[in-house]
Amino acid sequence: MKETTKIKKSNELKEIIWLDNIIRPNIKELKPYSTARDESDLKCAVYLDANESPYNSGYNRYPDPHSKELKRAAAVSICKQVQIFIDSGVNPEHFMPKPENIFAGNGSDEAIDLLIRIFCIPGRDNIITLSPTYGMYKVCASINDISYRELSLETDFSFDRERLLKLSDKNSKIIFLCSPNNPTGNLLKKEDVIWVIERFGGVVVVDEAYIDFASDAGFVPMIDQYPNLVVLRTMSKAKGMAAIRVGFALSSPKIIAFMERVKYPYNISRVNQELAIRALKESDPTIVETIIAERDMLAASLGRSTGVERVYPSNSNFLLVKFTDAKKIYNKLLNAGIVTRDRSDVAGCSQTLRITVGKPLENRALLSVINGDSAKKFSDCIELSRVTKETKIQVRIYPDGGRDSEIRTGVGFFDHMLEQISVHSGISMDIDACGDLKVDPHHTVEDVAIVLGEAFKRMISAKKGYNRYGFVLPMDESRAEVLLDLGGRASFIWDVSFKGERVGEFPCEMFRHFFSTLSSSALVTLHISAQGDNDHHKGEAIFKAFARALRVALSNDVNLYQTPSSKGVI
Repeated sequence: MKETTKIKKSNELKEIIWLDNIIRPNIKELKPYSTARDESDLKCAVYLDANESPYNSGYNRYPDPHSKELKRAAAVSICKQVQIFIDSGVNPEHFMPKPENIFAGNGSDEAIDLLIRIFCIPGRDNIITLSPTYGMYKVCASINDISYRELSLETDFSFDRERLLKLSDKNSKIIFLCSPNNPTGNLLKKEDVIWVIERFGGVVVVDEAYIDFASDAGFVPMIDQYPNLVVLRTMSKAKGMAAIRVGFALSSPKIIAFMERVKYPYNISRVNQELAIRALKESDPTIVETIIAERDMLAASLGRSTGVERVYPSNSNFLLVKFTDAKKIYNKLLNAGIVTRDRSDVAGCSQTLRITVGKPLENRALLSVINGDSAKKFSDCIELSRVTKETKIQVRIYPDGGRDSEIRTGVGFFDHMLEQISVHSGISMDIDACGDLKVDPHHTVEDVAIVLGEAFKRMISAKKGYNRYGFVLPMDESRAEVLLDLGGRASFIWDVSFKGERVGEFPCEMFRHFFSTLSSSALVTLHISAQGDNDHHKGEAIFKAFARALRVALSNDVNLYQTPSSKGVI
């Protein structure tokens, strides 16, 4: 036991000496910005220190400058990801990150910039990386007046580790290695990266933005073993939170402490911390599984497509695809409203497009255009989203139809009903909803109605003319009548009763609430009545009748520039 303690202390001393030699002198002497709350360490107090408003708005106080709760949530999430591969036979060092091993930043780009500012002296030092790779390494080096050196990847996108190390000299402070690499999509060989870590005198940063799609534990389990290793992770890819710009650096507590010293005091807003914590705790692993399955399907399908020369193997959520004429395909996709990334001007990537794996509907659309099928513009749509504490809703509607719909709310019967609106109205819809279904479907159904209604309102306002119409629809023993008025006034009448409390997992009371909310959000008048013995048939008849009424109401070609009314134009 004493011998183990001696070895540990010896290693800690070596790390201190190493850091002292490599870190910028002014950073060693830097006194970080300190708040009065840091100095007082009070958990509850009357706060008269930071010149904030004392009146509660929910966000009148500055956020936690150390992102403590966010780091704890990140540690738990990353531990779970690593543990999967330890349990499945992969046997990395059994190290799990703690909050003191984690820096939380404004995207992983902030961590990249901070590391360069901490270790590299402007006008003297250099960083080393591979080519092609993520472009921000070069941008940050240029901003900080740091020399940038790069080694071209081999034709199979591996790298020559000895040639990489030969690029270094006494002023080489950081090597950046992106794995899986962007734009090539491949994992770098772990033995090659470890070889570099063990021999390079500076810091080795392994950027693992795409590691969740690689079925690999990555390098996080090794940060306790290698004090010069920094691993980057992000919320932007697998966690689906690109808009909030949150990323992490994982390393020894000593390197993390210097990053905390140099960063700006409140680098992540309270709103973004809260959203990130929620996403980390509620992460749905089936989404990553779906993306991986779609990636493999897309790779196989593209491999059979005319004009495709090669689909490179990928461990990420994108594919690098070589075409005989990449610019032609790029423009063809763009004309159809599909945006990809042309990488043809990147070294080693001639005639390639980088294609992100989308939803199944989007992937089928991409393949349809590449394979020469006629397609309407996918940009001709209305897209809206809504995020609350209970739900995250995204709705995209294509008023002219002509394409498959994709609906995912987590409530099977509700999905089925929304599909009826799409099929019978002729309006293609892509609805993605994530709500607090562990409580009940109420918020999910309500918020979908709000967003869908707003999308319908925008669609209606863009029309030059339309009918006011009602529709009667039989459904086996049931009958539903929907009277619809698109005149811009919200009014709702409901004359329907159900025999049971639920149809499947869908509460029958939510039929009324859905259409009432839709009427209010879309600013339409809805009169709905239905009779029948079977609740399922009755509910389905209502949705179909509504969709048919909407279809007829929007199809008017008699009065192109006015809404029909005895009072004239409304």
